[in-house]
Amino acid sequence: MNTTTFEKERAEILKRYRSLLTVCRNNIQKDDRKRIRHAFDFATKAHQDHRRKSGEPYIYHPIAVAKIAVEEIGLGATSVICSLLHDVVEDTDYTLEDIRDYFGEEVARIIDGLTKISDIFDQTTSVQAENFRKMLLTLSDDVRVILIKLADRLHNMRTLESLPPKKQLKVANETLYLFAPLAHRLGFHAIKSELEDLAMKYTEPEVYQTIQQKLADTKEERNRFIQSFTKPVRRELQKENLDFTVHARTKSVSSIWGKMKKKEVPFEEVYDIFAIRIVLNTPEDREKSDCWRAYSIVTDIYQPNPDRLRDWISTPKANGYESLHTTVMSRQGKWVEVQIRSERMDEIAEKGYAAHWKYKEPKSGESGIDKWLRRIREILKSAESDALDFIDDFKLNLFSDEIIVFTPKGELRTLPLGSTALDFAYSIHTQVGDNCLGAKVNHKLVALSQELKSGDQVEIITSKKQVPKPDWLNYVTTARAKGKIKAALKEQRKKQAEEGKEILARKLKQFKMEHSQENVQKLLEYFKLSSPLDLYYEISVGTIGQKEIKAFVSEQEKGGLLSYIRKPFSRSRESQAAKKTEQDPIRQQMKDKPDTLLIGDSLDNLSYSISPCCNPIPGDDVFGFVTIQDGIKIHRNNCPNAVQLMSKYAYRVVKAKWITNESIAFLSGLRLKGIDKAGLLQTITNTISSEYNVNIRNVHLDTYDGTFEGEVMLYINNTKHLNNLIKKLKKVDGIQKVSRIGKMEPA
Repeated sequence: MNTTTFEKERAEILKRYRSLLTVCRNNIQKDDRKRIRHAFDFATKAHQDHRRKSGEPYIYHPIAVAKIAVEEIGLGATSVICSLLHDVVEDTDYTLEDIRDYFGEEVARIIDGLTKISDIFDQTTSVQAENFRKMLLTLSDDVRVILIKLADRLHNMRTLESLPPKKQLKVANETLYLFAPLAHRLGFHAIKSELEDLAMKYTEPEVYQTIQQKLADTKEERNRFIQSFTKPVRRELQKENLDFTVHARTKSVSSIWGKMKKKEVPFEEVYDIFAIRIVLNTPEDREKSDCWRAYSIVTDIYQPNPDRLRDWISTPKANGYESLHTTVMSRQGKWVEVQIRSERMDEIAEKGYAAHWKYKEPKSGESGIDKWLRRIREILKSAESDALDFIDDFKLNLFSDEIIVFTPKGELRTLPLGSTALDFAYSIHTQVGDNCLGAKVNHKLVALSQELKSGDQVEIITSKKQVPKPDWLNYVTTARAKGKIKAALKEQRKKQAEEGKEILARKLKQFKMEHSQENVQKLLEYFKLSSPLDLYYEISVGTIGQKEIKAFVSEQEKGGLLSYIRKPFSRSRESQAAKKTEQDPIRQQMKDKPDTLLIGDSLDNLSYSISPCCNPIPGDDVFGFVTIQDGIKIHRNNCPNAVQLMSKYAYRVVKAKWITNESIAFLSGLRLKGIDKAGLLQTITNTISSEYNVNIRNVHLDTYDGTFEGEVMLYINNTKHLNNLIKKLKKVDGIQKVSRIGKMEPA
């Protein structure tokens, strides 16, 4: 590197450091500046020979992470120091002891937590479920570990363009799978939205760019509408002598896309693309009354939708979010969402639990984050050994919205949306859940699987004779309840296995065989079971009886156990050994093939098939996924299952691209909606048939009240061919909407 370049980079590093100090001004004490400078010098020296993938000096990254931690999360001096040092132990020759000697025990403990989990969330690797559980254990000791990790991930996502496409897709899906819901659960709405948008930029680039462009095209019109809408509101708020500011918040791209898919509407029909936010500067003891005063003013001017009132001031969300939401009809005939909150509430909404540290918790001695971390600890204590089951349960609860229910004595309980009466029982106490015989919701007897709604009052009926049953796992949604039921079932299985062990010893004695470890191992091989516990349990419940053991003994006497060919013993779960055996041929063949799977190429015996969950066709961006039994399945990059597959099983993902001949047709589907007219079905089939080389597999149309909805399954060559057909169908008189099944178009 020449001297001029070095000097320029040095000047840029100092400029970024001074920018960090500027945003730190309100969050740190004067004495902390020296400690931060010390950490900056230490990190600069440690990373002096390191470069990012973009070619920039590595120190840019720690400075950016520290700035996010202060400016967007609201952390203090210790977190700034830890952010600057977060990669030092992992990437340089400095040790944790060096950090402890230079910066003290507290900084060393946080750096240790960050270093332990860095291999889990490194941008070049995939999330490993077992390590995620370890990360949560670290989080429950000091929440700053995960807050700094969130800042780290946010900056990595902002600079993701420097990575190769395959890694971009992996990191983006990993972010959607864990980091965005974790940010949401900790109350960081702005960070959650940005992470989802940045991930979407790489997982669905065309849709992202289309919506971005539409937002830019409608910006001026939107601003004029907002000005007109807020003018009378501002005037009336001023008359009431309220100290306020009014903001207009545009919905994130990912949120708009989610609404388009859920409602099956184009961009132009998403009514809440923006929301008006009224933020009141008012004392904490007057917050509630002033917010309702503002609500009264807004609804006096504009007619509210009674079904769209959300009062999170009286009952805040589990992540600490407080606000009053209403949707009103504007004078231009458009619905507009209005959010009303205090400055304290607004800061908590934007900066999550970090902002809670500035305010006293009302009455309760335990803050919202303390409650959440306590629940995490409970889940971790009772977690099954299967880490993937654990992470699925935990992720389910991270994504969930909440409902508010009450005990018979009027005590309020917060549960995830979709929780059942049995979930409620386990939220009270493990023993209440285990002994749950039935439930009364609003004084009426209901099934244990009854889904609860906000405002329900729930009473649990218990019996000491009642024990958890396997089908209970189908009745619950919360990770806590699932973990407790699995633990109880495992304990029951152990007890039954003890009985089975005694039964086996007696039966083997009848056949003059010893109950030895060697014979137990032979039995496991014979019945294709993975552990002695499984064997004893199957014997206890009678699945393996006298007849089966006699057949085993006969084979032993013939000495033909290995040559004996019989169908595998029926059971619900394959052993790990069987899985590995089935997967090995595919893995071995993949080693001899190119890095990228060419779909349509002559692949000899390498088996692949089109996945029915998303029906990809030539022209779609795709990847291959190595399954256990069905060879390689081809999925679209934006398949509903892609996030989970790429995050949990990245080592089984194979790059793929199309080289298929135009004469090969692939099954695809279209969803049609519109106004019913005479002869419409014939017009549709004629239009499709007129498109070169399209064969219809089936057509299904339903009509009601003068409208119709239907689906057409047809064989198509590629996405260009399909898009041409969609354009033709949209021109048919009466058809208002045409969308591809599994992927709605953004326009």
